[in-house]
Amino acid sequence: MSILENAAAGELPAWAEARPKRRAHMDRVANLMAEWSGTLGLDERDRIRWIAAGRLHDIYRDAGIETLRPWVPDRFADLPTPFLHGPAAAARLEAEGIDDVEVLDAIRFHTTGHHELARIGRALMAADFLEPGRTTSVEWRARQRDRMPADLDGVLADVIRARLEHGLEAGERIRHEMIRLWNALVGE
Repeated sequence: MSILENAAAGELPAWAEARPKRRAHMDRVANLMAEWSGTLGLDERDRIRWIAAGRLHDIYRDAGIETLRPWVPDRFADLPTPFLHGPAAAARLEAEGIDDVEVLDAIRFHTTGHHELARIGRALMAADFLEPGRTTSVEWRARQRDRMPADLDGVLADVIRARLEHGLEAGERIRHEMIRLWNALVGE
């Protein structure tokens, strides 16, 4: 079986660095991706891709900087440490033989966003933020999940708005990728 098929079935690569709590989060994200891909009527191949993206998106989230840095492509060198796991995981998965650009981009950009994300990447960003294990804004998140996947771009715009508002309140730098995705969703 391929890495994607194994991930869809619940098995992570041996090199994954994700603690039990993180793995539970990854399972919840994968479950949302399974539900939404089923509702959309995607074929079995695409369902596997969606579920695998959900389960693999944080495989390096608990890795140390010494593990991440060698896998981070130069174009992501300026990312703060908490954002490195996506690009590092995508690079490692690509080195392991995954050549599905949409899956790799979904994982690569799930924290920063990107205006050219395919539907799988947009769904992953939403699922990561809305998964039912999150303990803040529980009712709001549930309402957003109820709108999925029929209103994917509308829900993702609401998710990005919440992330931008949080970042602005915290005085954080807003990544240009997230701004471009926001503009693509609301119409430039």
